[in-house]
Amino acid sequence: QVQLVESGGGLVQAGDSLKLSCAADGRTFNIVVMGWFRQAPGKEREFVGSVNWRDDSTYLSDSVKVRFSISGDNAKNTVYLEMSKLEPEDTADYYCAAGPGGRFTYWGQGTKVTVSS
Repeated sequence: QVQLVESGGGLVQAGDSLKLSCAADGRTFNIVVMGWFRQAPGKEREFVGSVNWRDDSTYLSDSVKVRFSISGDNAKNTVYLEMSKLEPEDTADYYCAAGPGGRFTYWGQGTKVTVSS
């Protein structure tokens, strides 16, 4: 089994920055991709970004790529999401996910990000 532990969420004001972290523990040897999703109140979960350990490539969704960045430390099985110029629309539960490649198999419990206007 793999456990994902997120940290870094909180309440911020519009325009602020925030950095989320997610560390994987357990049987992490088969993890190839780690990433972030978010779910705003009343909305479906949406993909935010991912890191692929095979080639250290990163990907961010069009909706956030101008303001967010994603990075990771393969040796620590940790992925980071740096969010800047936060907007109230970024308010959501942010979930870390990981998998052996091609799909996300493991999910964290989520960390809440609230952006006040």
